[in-house]
Order: sequence, then C-alpha cells, then structure tokens
Amino acid sequence: MNRNSLTKMIVRLQLVAILLCAKASLAQVTIPFFRPGAIRVLILSGRNNHDWRSSTPFLRKTLVESGRFDVRVEEEPMGITEATLAAYDVLVLDYDGPRWGEATEKAVENFVKSGKGLVAIHAASYAFTGLEVLGDNHRPMGLKEPPWPEYFKMIGGWWTAGPPKTAHAPRHCFTVRFVDRDHAITKGMNESFVVSDELYHSHQMSPLAHVLATAFDDPSNGGTGKDEPMIWTVSYGNGRSMYMALGHDVAAMQETGFVNTFLRGTEWAATGAVTLPADAGAAKTEPKPLQLLVVTGGHEYPTTFYTVFEGADDLHWDHAVSNHEAFRDDIRSKYDVLVLYDLSKEITETEKTHLRDFVESGKGIVVLHHAIADYQTWEWWHKEVVGGKYLLEPAGSTPASTYKHGEEQCIKVVANHPITAGLGTLHLWDETYKGMWISPGVKVLLRTDNPTSDGPVAWISPYPKSRVVYIELGHGETAHLYPAYRTLVHNAIRWSAGRLGE
Repeated sequence: MNRNSLTKMIVRLQLVAILLCAKASLAQVTIPFFRPGAIRVLILSGRNNHDWRSSTPFLRKTLVESGRFDVRVEEEPMGITEATLAAYDVLVLDYDGPRWGEATEKAVENFVKSGKGLVAIHAASYAFTGLEVLGDNHRPMGLKEPPWPEYFKMIGGWWTAGPPKTAHAPRHCFTVRFVDRDHAITKGMNESFVVSDELYHSHQMSPLAHVLATAFDDPSNGGTGKDEPMIWTVSYGNGRSMYMALGHDVAAMQETGFVNTFLRGTEWAATGAVTLPADAGAAKTEPKPLQLLVVTGGHEYPTTFYTVFEGADDLHWDHAVSNHEAFRDDIRSKYDVLVLYDLSKEITETEKTHLRDFVESGKGIVVLHHAIADYQTWEWWHKEVVGGKYLLEPAGSTPASTYKHGEEQCIKVVANHPITAGLGTLHLWDETYKGMWISPGVKVLLRTDNPTSDGPVAWISPYPKSRVVYIELGHGETAHLYPAYRTLVHNAIRWSAGRLGE
C-alpha cells in the first residue's frame, strides 16, 4: 500500500470514528416529550354538537394548571393506533361524533384493558350513535343497542332511544350529591355541590357502573322525579373509566364541583389512586396582582395600546388620561408600577412632588415610546430617572431629535436580562427616534441597526432608588399587537416591581 492510499484510509477511519462518536452523543441527548413525573393525558375531541372549540381548551388548561398532568389534544381521532396511545396514561373524551374505524376502536379498548384510564364528559355518552348529527334536540334514532358495544361497556352507560328515552330537562341549577364518599375520587370532598347544567336522565346503565354521585331530577322542571346518576366509574379489564354527565359548556365546567371531581377522577383513572386534594380545582395561591397606573395624554395613539395588557392576569391597571389626573394626589399606597405613555410638557409643583415621592419610594417605572419627551426642562426627570430625553426643540448647538414612522426593524437582544429572556430578535415596523440624549450609564437591553435610530431601543436607567425601564417601541398597532412587544412590556413591568429576577 502506497503512502497516498494509507493516508486516505486513515482519513476515512477518522471520519467514521467521528460519526460514531457524534451518533453516540446524540443518543445520550434526550429531550422529554412530556414533563417528567406528570400523568400523560390525551384529549380526544374535534367533533361534538357542543362547543368543543372552547370546552376542550378549558379541560386542557384545567389539567395542566393543576400541576399533575401533561396534556396533548387530538382533533381527528380516526386513525389512532396502539402505538399512538402507548405514551399516554389516560384518555379524556370531549367527543360526540362518528365511529373511528375498527383499528382505532380496538386500540382504545386495548389501551383501557391494559390498565390505563378513560374519562368521558357529557355528550360522550351518545357519541357513535348518530344522535350527534341532530344538534341539541337528541331526537331518537330508533337505536335499541349501542353501535360500539365495547365503548359503552367502558363508560358504563349510553344515551338510548328507549324506552325510556334518554333526555334532559331545561338547563337549571341543581344539587349534585355524592352517594359514595369512600371512593378514592370522592373521599374528603364536600357532600354535595351546586351546578348550572343540563341534568341527563334515563341513561341506559351498565350493571358494572358504580355510581358516585346523583342529582334529583325535579318533575316541575320536566324531570323524572328520580335521583339520576351524574358521575360513575367502571372497571374495564385492568383499566378504569369515569363518566361525568355534567359539563354542557365552559360555564358548567367552571363549577368548582365539576373541576374538583374531573381532576381527581382523571388522576384515579390514570393511576388507580388519588393524591390531589379535595379542593384540587381551587384557585392556586398566587402573589397579589400588581397594581399599575397607566398615564396617557398629550399625544395621539391607537386604542390597540389598551390591548398590550391583555393576557396578563397578574397586572391590574387604572388609566389616567393626563399627568395632572395621575399626580394630583399621593399614589404611593395605591400603585406598584407607573407606566407612562404620555407626552406631558407641563407639571405643577404639587404634581412634581407626588411623582418624585413615588419614584423615590422604590416603586417601578416603565416609560414607553413618546413618554421619553416628558418634562423637557426638568433635568432630574430625564437625566437621573429616565436616563434619556427626546429633544423637542434644539438645545444650544444640539439639534432637535427626529422621528420616522413605519420603519422596518430587526431588533436584537444585547443584554442577558430577565426582561429580555426568551425574546429573541424582534422583527416589526415601528417609529424610530434619532438624535436623543442617552445617559452613558444606562444598561442597553435591545438595539436596532436601522439608520434612522440612535440604536438603543430599550434600556435600564442607572437611577438607584427604583427600577426604571425605557422602551422606545410602541408607536402603533403593528407594535401593540406584536406578541414579543407585549411580552417585553409585561416583563419590564414585572421586573420594575421586583417580581422578575434581578
């Protein structure tokens, strides 16, 4: 073998070794598809004569926010296989639609038989019967036997043409009472709860169904005069099922009794045990919402600005339409953060005192867009507090600042900070400012290379007595409706109040 051939062979062997090492390294890197330790839930939905487009997201949110579950949603169940279901612990059916086909139905049967769980909600008791195509009238189709017998064995009852015909009286408030308070699902829960819902009556019940809760179906409201089963469980093979006749819509699902039972029942169906507390659906203890005073005035703006605060349940805000309204009184005891979106030239001495007192008390300050032009002659405000100033008029040899509308910008994060965490590069069209005075002591968070801008578009002021953030972005709706802008503003508010890192 000559030297060239030997060299080529060595290179090939080195490449093979590198590839094998890379493959081995990749094999060791695992990105969990589910949150570790969580019960894995698959919600089957997508067809229903009820509003599944709102109820399914609500069920998912309820499960996830309990902290016990990780959830996926399938809106086209037909075609699911045993391999699809293998990763999950429990199925939740918010479904009332046509058959799924033999392969999918057998996969679901085997899933539950193998020792896993199933939870069926409300209209799921007449899924697969053909009734779902008739709207909410539930007219009989002449079905005397369930078309998918194993499904109705799994859920323990079905909506039948009768006699007696399954139906419900007009929606009303009624009391659901637990008749088995020793079951793992109901143990420790209150004896009863009140709901506004449809009260299903005359289900065709399986002898294997174990009733946990009933409700009296008042004949004066078109009911049967009987205690009708509302919640029951079934053992199917090695698995467990729970059916809830409750849950006509999100308003009914939001009832505390529904949420508590649904969460505990889903855990039981998945594992055979319940660790969630009796009040599992109770609102979690959260920090008190931040109280904001948002100040506008002196500059026109689109009403999309008000939408910037949507989706932030921890931010409660009042609106002052001028700085005179905002600072006529001492606001220190009422608000945590001051959000300025005004362009105010004048301020009285009393208003100055109240604003200064708020700032010096250590409260949060977030200055947005044109508010950097506030109080042109108040040096303490722009030099010490904000850390910048848009010059409305020339100052000596320094020309006035300039602006330009609708500029396309790619805005980069230039500082690792809780305010910018997860933002990435922002791409939007917004107004730019150039020729501003910017304090050399600011910590720049975001920067654009648009030539009509000074560069820094968000910074933290060096002011030592409170947390002050300036964000240049936010002229119009293209910014207001941009998700990353909303996140940026929310983060700035929370950080300025001491709720978001250091």
